[in-house]
Amino acid sequence: MTDVVIPSFIDGHAVHGSGARFETFNPATGQVIAGVHDCTQADVDAAVAAAQRGFAVWSALTGTERGRILQRAVQILRERNDELAALEVQDTGKPWQEAQVVDVASGADCIEYFAGAAATLAGAQYPLKNAFAYTRREPLGVCVGIGAWNYPIQIACWKSGPALAAGNAMIFKPSELTPMTALKLAEVYLEAGVPPGVFQVLQGRGTTGALLAAHPDVAKVSVTGSVPTGKRVMASAADTLKRVTMELGGKSPLVVFEDADFEQAVTAAMMANFYTQGEICTNGTRVFVQRSILPRFIARLKERTALLRVGDPMHPDTEVGALISAAHRDKVMGYIQIGQDDGATLVCGGHTVAVPGMEGGYFVAPTIFADCTDPMRIVQEEIFGPVMSILAFDDEAEVLRRANDTRFGLAAGVFTRDSARGHRMAAGLKAGICWINNYNITPIEMPFGGARESGIGHENSMVALEHYTQLKTVYVELGQVACGYR
Repeated sequence: MTDVVIPSFIDGHAVHGSGARFETFNPATGQVIAGVHDCTQADVDAAVAAAQRGFAVWSALTGTERGRILQRAVQILRERNDELAALEVQDTGKPWQEAQVVDVASGADCIEYFAGAAATLAGAQYPLKNAFAYTRREPLGVCVGIGAWNYPIQIACWKSGPALAAGNAMIFKPSELTPMTALKLAEVYLEAGVPPGVFQVLQGRGTTGALLAAHPDVAKVSVTGSVPTGKRVMASAADTLKRVTMELGGKSPLVVFEDADFEQAVTAAMMANFYTQGEICTNGTRVFVQRSILPRFIARLKERTALLRVGDPMHPDTEVGALISAAHRDKVMGYIQIGQDDGATLVCGGHTVAVPGMEGGYFVAPTIFADCTDPMRIVQEEIFGPVMSILAFDDEAEVLRRANDTRFGLAAGVFTRDSARGHRMAAGLKAGICWINNYNITPIEMPFGGARESGIGHENSMVALEHYTQLKTVYVELGQVACGYR
């Protein structure tokens, strides 16, 4: 047992939760990084009380003042990009070449965007007869963010950026599997001038998240995670009618028509399945390929996938890192076995990888299945690993029907040179976000959210500020009260 303990961050101070201790592991080695303590009801109550105090100070600032402080946080994040990215690699097992250019940088981009938007929050004025009305866009109060383990610091920024810009306080609970970088973000905010209590981090497992979601003084909960987690949080939040936004799981289709830019479509299929070891909720894991180009497409995919380098996540040449945990590795390998048992053809991969010097790591080779059919479990269920399922189709109407045959609705992609067909498909696909001739591009300027069981509400863009504010209407009488009474 290590003596290192990763703390929570309450009211501007690093503190240890008062609950049971558990350990967090480096996915690349299987070795313990540190201990972590669950936060209990007493810790939650203390954090909520501190958040209320911080909110009173923070919400009294102008949007310009809040934006100025948040811009300082952006500067610090960018100055410490490599330091924070290295922690993210250690925590998640993802490759350095991803974390160094995406994770911290995209989080900083988010906070920068909302820092600039903070001063624009305003209502509207409505002229009436002998009166007028106006609206005020006001912060909600204490908000809770519950993060996932695949993009820990990015998710913490995506939730805290709009929340703080709008004048709220946020208590963030990172995944118990990746507890390190949210704590660093809290330190950055404090250093930048965000008052104590405005952004806090509570470590813990599911029970801690449940306590936060149920707390009567919490106004909103934003969750990134699995569908079962989202349903539990939503049920808990319903007792006090908290606002909720949820970005949950998916089993997204990537449709490749015969007229697509062939090499670009192959590249997108690889990026949509193997980036971050396949541990991305929007991944296009159901790859529908028009039958006329199917053999060529599979051959090229196999050729290029064989070149992917699985290895030490900190090595700059590594392209595929380690899965998040031993349990998750075993789950992914279980699905690979299910795919073979159900009759899918294993094109490549399908095995664990022993990385020299990291024999305890949780590495799985990028895996491609062909001859898949819609009812197969590997086609219907979210695997969240480097496993691609390829399905043949003949025409547009058929593939649209099959692509929509899922309870999920997070994302979708279409590759075609026919502009009209691309727009028809985007209109018909039941998904919260659809890419035409690209995949998994999520600039902060555009809304991000799911449909069906993949989520409620949106993150990013100005739309996100609507989820962190409430609209108050004020009526102003300029004449007399109309009254027929004597």
